[in-house]
Amino acid sequence: MNNTLKTTLFLGALTALLLAVGYVLGGQNGMLIALVLSAVMNFGSYWFSDKIILSLYRAKEIGPDDAPRLYAMVTDLAEKEGIPMPRIYMVDLPVPNAFATGRNERHAAVAVSKSILDLLDEDELRGVLAHELSHVRNRDVLISSIAATLAGALSYIAQIAYFTGGMTGSSRNNNDRGSNAIGSLLILILAPFIATLLHLAVSRSREYLADETGAKISQDPHALASALQKLDAYAKTHPVVASPRYEATSHLFIINPFKQSLLLSLFSTHPSTEERVRRLEEMSLNMSRSPV
Repeated sequence: MNNTLKTTLFLGALTALLLAVGYVLGGQNGMLIALVLSAVMNFGSYWFSDKIILSLYRAKEIGPDDAPRLYAMVTDLAEKEGIPMPRIYMVDLPVPNAFATGRNERHAAVAVSKSILDLLDEDELRGVLAHELSHVRNRDVLISSIAATLAGALSYIAQIAYFTGGMTGSSRNNNDRGSNAIGSLLILILAPFIATLLHLAVSRSREYLADETGAKISQDPHALASALQKLDAYAKTHPVVASPRYEATSHLFIINPFKQSLLLSLFSTHPSTEERVRRLEEMSLNMSRSPV
């Protein structure tokens, strides 16, 4: 099953779960409320997420005179990807990393930390930039935003229902009320958990797809694999300790830069670097065998 189909199925499952929870908690009216809430949250995410993210990291837009090598690479890769030239930003992050944001190809931005320019060689940096531009071309920012807001809406609805007694109002006896209270508690616990797992599945699937697409554009899967190994090693030895609002953006980065507990590592938004590198090296081997 390819990554695009997987993502479609995961998003469909998230939406179905959201509507099902709304229906269980409030019938058709509950389902309608769940749908409206998710639509409102997705609207805000679609229009304002890039501005929020860039502001959060104190991003400074740069031009060709500020970083000629970086600007030339992005220009060339954007042309090869077949997308408009995105805005380029330098972000306030103490570790080497990169991410893409923006609601579509015409409103896209690629952001890098200054230290990534020093850590990676020319080919590795090109591989990373191709990966990020692939996120733009594949509409991954929009898809990830939808997945995140659907998961957030599920958690929000479940908590409201539980704390307002959403399932306990019309019972005829204590047994019914007790059963409804237990059902409400189970929804409070299970719905956000399942939604989180589906959101993570979407994020991981899109990372694999961006690796594959970026490697095809740069024509150098090995360079991207090498870059991932360097960035991952740096992130493990110099993890960033951050507040939850920063950690909530971890899915944007090519490598998660934040320090993770054992529990959080089990719910990582990224597939393992080892598996990503394995796939890229296999892709590099296949490309070398293919006739020119």
